[in-house]
Amino acid sequence: MSNQYVVTGAGPVGWTVATQLADRGDHVRLLTRSGSGPEHPAIERRRVDASTPRALDQHLDGAAALFHCTHGSAYSAAAWRRELPATEAAVLDSAGRAGAVVVFPESLYSYGAVDGPITERTPRTATSGKLGIRTDLLLARERSETPTVSIAASDFFGPHVINAHGGERLVATMLAGRRIRVMGSLDQPHSFTYVPDLAAAMIAAADRPEVWNTVLHAPTGPAPTQRQLVQAHADAAGIADPKVGTLPSWAMRALATVHGPTRELTEMLYQFDRPFVLDSGHSERLLGLAPTTLPEAAATSVAWWRDRNAARTAVGSGGGQR
Repeated sequence: MSNQYVVTGAGPVGWTVATQLADRGDHVRLLTRSGSGPEHPAIERRRVDASTPRALDQHLDGAAALFHCTHGSAYSAAAWRRELPATEAAVLDSAGRAGAVVVFPESLYSYGAVDGPITERTPRTATSGKLGIRTDLLLARERSETPTVSIAASDFFGPHVINAHGGERLVATMLAGRRIRVMGSLDQPHSFTYVPDLAAAMIAAADRPEVWNTVLHAPTGPAPTQRQLVQAHADAAGIADPKVGTLPSWAMRALATVHGPTRELTEMLYQFDRPFVLDSGHSERLLGLAPTTLPEAAATSVAWWRDRNAARTAVGSGGGQR
C-alpha cells in the first residue's frame, strides 16, 4: 500500500491520527479550514474545506486512505442534520474517485440505550435526535460504493481532548483546585476511550482490507465509574483528595426546558444514569491491539495538561515572546 495518507480535521482524533502516521514514517496531508495542526516534517498542512463538493479531489492523489475526523459546527441535532450528511457524501465521493478507503471515528450514539455491554453485534437502530443522525450516517456509509470502516468509541480522554467529560471538565478543573461536577451518577460504570487507542485502531483498520465495510470498536479498557476515572487522574497528578460532585439529572432536565445546549446534553443522560459499557474484545482480536491501562493513560493525560497550562502561562507572562 501507499504510505501517503490524508486526514481531515485537527481536533483530538485528527491530530493524533496524523501524528501516529507521521511517527511511523508515513507522509500525511492534513486538511483543515484554518491550516492548523501538529508541526512535523512528515505532515503537510493545507487549507481545505472538506464540506465543499469535490474540494478534496486535488488532495487525494496517491492516498491509500482518508481519515475523516471533522465534525459539526455545534453540538446540536440541528447543526448535525444540516452539515454532516452533505459533508460525508462529498468526502465519500472524492475518496471513491481517488480509490481510497475512508476511515471514520464513530460514537456509540446509534446503539441507543441498551441493557448489558455494547458489542459489535448490538443493533444500531436509534432513531431520535443526535442518536438517529448517527444511525443515518452509518447507513449512508454502508450503502456507499466507496469502501469505509468506522471505529466506534465511547467518551474521549487523553492528550488534546479539551471539550469533553474527560477533558477540561475533569483534568483542567482538578489541576486548578476546583470542584469537578459530572453528569449522572458517580458510581455507575461508564466506558471511556483513550484517544491514542482510537487513533491506533483507525490506522490498523485502514491497512486491513479484510475489515473494510464494517463497524469496529476502539480498544477500550474495563469501564470505570466516573469516581474512579477522577481518582485515576488525581493519583497521576499527586492530588490526594479531589473535589468531586454531580450535576443532578433532575436539575439538568429542568434547565433543558429553557436552555438549548443543556437540552442537547440531557439527551445523553441515559449513558450516565445507568451502566454504559463498551465491549471491544472482538475488534481488539481482529486488529491485534489492546487498550492502554487507565493509570498509564491518566498519567499521560495529566502530563499533557500540565505542559499545556505551562505553555499558556509562559505566553501570557511574555515568556513566549522574543
